Amino acid sequence: MEAAQFGSSPFVAAKSSSYSSSLSSYYSQSLHFLRHEFTGKSLKFKPPSTFSIRACIGGGSDSVVTLLDYGAGNVRSVRNAIRFLGFDIKDVQTPEDILNAKRLIFPGVGAFAAAMDVLIKKGMAEALCTYIENDRPFLGICLGLQLLFESSTENGPVKGLGLIPGVVGRFDSSNSFRVPHIGWNALQITKDDEILDDIENRHVYFVHSYRALPSNDNNEWVSSTCNYGDSFIASVRRGNVHAVQFHPEKSGDVGLSILRRFLYPNSYTAKKPLGGKASKLAKRVIACLDVRTNDQGDLVVTKGDQYDVREQTKENEVRNLGKPVDLAGQYYRDGADEVSFLNITGFRDFPLGDLPMLKVLRYTSENVFVPLTVGGGIRDFTDGNGRYYSSLEVASEYFRSGADKVSIGSDAVYAAEEYLRTGVKTGKSSLEQISRVYGNQAVVVSIDPRRVYLKNPSDVEFKAVKLSNPGPNGEEYAWYQCTVSGGREGRPIGAYELAKAVEELGAGEILLNCIDCDGQGKGFDIDLIRLISDAVSIPVIASSGAGAVGHFSEVFTKTNASAALAAGIFHRKEVPIQSVKEHLLNEGIEVRM
Repeated sequence: MEAAQFGSSPFVAAKSSSYSSSLSSYYSQSLHFLRHEFTGKSLKFKPPSTFSIRACIGGGSDSVVTLLDYGAGNVRSVRNAIRFLGFDIKDVQTPEDILNAKRLIFPGVGAFAAAMDVLIKKGMAEALCTYIENDRPFLGICLGLQLLFESSTENGPVKGLGLIPGVVGRFDSSNSFRVPHIGWNALQITKDDEILDDIENRHVYFVHSYRALPSNDNNEWVSSTCNYGDSFIASVRRGNVHAVQFHPEKSGDVGLSILRRFLYPNSYTAKKPLGGKASKLAKRVIACLDVRTNDQGDLVVTKGDQYDVREQTKENEVRNLGKPVDLAGQYYRDGADEVSFLNITGFRDFPLGDLPMLKVLRYTSENVFVPLTVGGGIRDFTDGNGRYYSSLEVASEYFRSGADKVSIGSDAVYAAEEYLRTGVKTGKSSLEQISRVYGNQAVVVSIDPRRVYLKNPSDVEFKAVKLSNPGPNGEEYAWYQCTVSGGREGRPIGAYELAKAVEELGAGEILLNCIDCDGQGKGFDIDLIRLISDAVSIPVIASSGAGAVGHFSEVFTKTNASAALAAGIFHRKEVPIQSVKEHLLNEGIEVRM
């Protein structure tokens, strides 16, 4: 069915001075907003314009995409995808830039309320409504779709642009579905939409905690849905106006085809059949790169043996398994669903001075169109001159450099200890600050526990488990003691207690390591992963110990892990990523192929 063309929509919010002033009044009375000024007071961030890419010098207005980037989160990947497809970028500076755009992309990132506040305060909400009402070429991404609706319950209720009937609400986690919805899921196409022609039966990447539901009132807009607990709106289309809940810039070749069809609408006249068997949320296979400087000062990918990254040789040099950008690109081509960088020198160095890691992110995101996570050094900091930098400012620089998620380790342990001791959420921890501004889906907590064997589970105050395999002295039980500083210091908190606490503090995902299994190649710690994945309602990534394809199917069939991460077996080419996925597929486990 051809989508209806529209001129004056009854759902478009009235574009008048009274409308703008009433919305501004609503926000000023109801919410306190954090400003995302990257040229602001504390950090000398480069302004968004420095990230503009001129891919087609002298290409004229037909080669220009206008990008509405209001300064929150990672839009570098959208920029890189546009450049990859041969277009130049013009950043929106004024409402007139929106009205004059030939094609407009709005990659909304962050919280609904903060985004609406920026649009209202800068006069862009009115221009955006006018642009869309006039049926101009528009593509909204993620929050760029949600803002088109009437309102959201996120930190609200909060009014949206009012273009599409409906309320954006949080997923219901009471039905055992994990929130945020993170990963590669399938679409159900409900009406013809040329930008979706390449993606039926293929997986696309979602990361969100809120969604809009289809109804009789908004049915004419809906072009596809996705099933996750309930059927929610995955994309809308009306005339030249498109918006998607998923991230095409993070959906590999399938996502690039969506952007290509939007940017070149007259270049495709027939559907391109693509094979695929996507039907539901896929289990993710993640490639991890532990990055640090070697003794010569070069940034290298290394791998630890129970967290020891030095070779057992006379020279005792740092184990060097390759260059970070090159390996990340290779894993993307091999089919990795995500790439995770862990800066394992981050806890010793000043984060904002870690320029090589920022460059790794920038260069990687130019050609890697799947999610990127970075961990290490993301914390509050006071430099030698007494100047204070918040963890939010540090994380912002990583996001602007290409990270989609940040991983917090030691700082999350300290925050959880304090929360469990006092029962008070101060809002001051790095975990709370970053999740409040960027959403909990942008924050991963990395847990680094080691087994402490017990003869009796009542011997400790922490949650203990009965082991599948007895300990070295026949012990039947163990608790998992959390560590900080790269596993060098044990803390008085268990992995179970930490996981429950960080979920309450705002973590959107848990990366669950195990020091005992690290580098051993004997399989994941199933007892630990089952304990934690059953305890929380957010996704859990299994890590440490993978040595064969069977270890991946084991962790997915015996636990509720949403993803499995490996490093050494991929670096040493012992087990290709594609072999892991083919094995999982043969075992009846849904994966993205």
